[in-house]
Amino acid sequence: MPDTGGKSFWQIPLKIRLHDELLVINILTVLLIIITAFLPVKALQIIFGLPLALFFPGYTLHAALFPHKETLNTLDRVALSFGLSIVVTPLIGLILNFTPWGIQVYSVLSSITLFIIIMSVIASLRRRQLSPEERFSVSFNFNLTEWSATSRLNKGLSITLILVILGTLGTLGYAISIREVGERFTQFYVLGLEGKPEGYPDRLKVGEEANVIVGIINKEGEAVSYRMEVTGNGITGEEIGLLILAHEDKWEREISFTPTEAGKNQKVEFLLYKQGESNPYREVHFWIEVIE
Repeated sequence: MPDTGGKSFWQIPLKIRLHDELLVINILTVLLIIITAFLPVKALQIIFGLPLALFFPGYTLHAALFPHKETLNTLDRVALSFGLSIVVTPLIGLILNFTPWGIQVYSVLSSITLFIIIMSVIASLRRRQLSPEERFSVSFNFNLTEWSATSRLNKGLSITLILVILGTLGTLGYAISIREVGERFTQFYVLGLEGKPEGYPDRLKVGEEANVIVGIINKEGEAVSYRMEVTGNGITGEEIGLLILAHEDKWEREISFTPTEAGKNQKVEFLLYKQGESNPYREVHFWIEVIE
């Protein structure tokens, strides 16, 4: 039996110290990515993904900047972790927007993870340059004796703070999951041949074939059957029928059309139909000039 000095189990102070919390953060990051990518419950995906976006990037960055334990106190480090994460995460998204990968779920997760790993490595290297006494480390002190001696007001405030944090995370996850359910739509777009929303053909000869890129992304929450046609005044074009896309599936290819009549401001229409519907579900158009 261990010597407790005459104290009961609940009176023994419990101190936990993490010598390498950066390793723990990197392991949790991998687990959070797995949960976020494969957990079917959207609300839980958001809740588990929040630390990845709103705490870990800032924590590892400030750990790399301030490896000495005397530089900042614990409260300052927590606040700085949230603040830096709010800055870093949008910057990562902004940079991704100018890359071929764009702002997609997996590109964002991969980029944030890479940032966390790089900052963790830098922080570890900087800490090794300090003596063990100078390095910052995370420690938790649990002492129920001190808790029992705390005033009712402080107990109430602490419990309220914990409940507010948990309630905020739960409410945010629930609100986002409801918003995701409500936003059911199909993304239908036309791009120039360079894959940008510009560079459409604007001047053609009668009988001259032109090409554009047409894309469909199903965000309806279920599999949907589509058909698409290209039409217009004096325009003949391709027709795509019985195109079945599962939720989040993307279809994109070059579509051709040919003007058959000369005239200015000829409207080229791209009409998307859901299976069984006679009215267009989505419509995109642009104008061209047709000469003899």
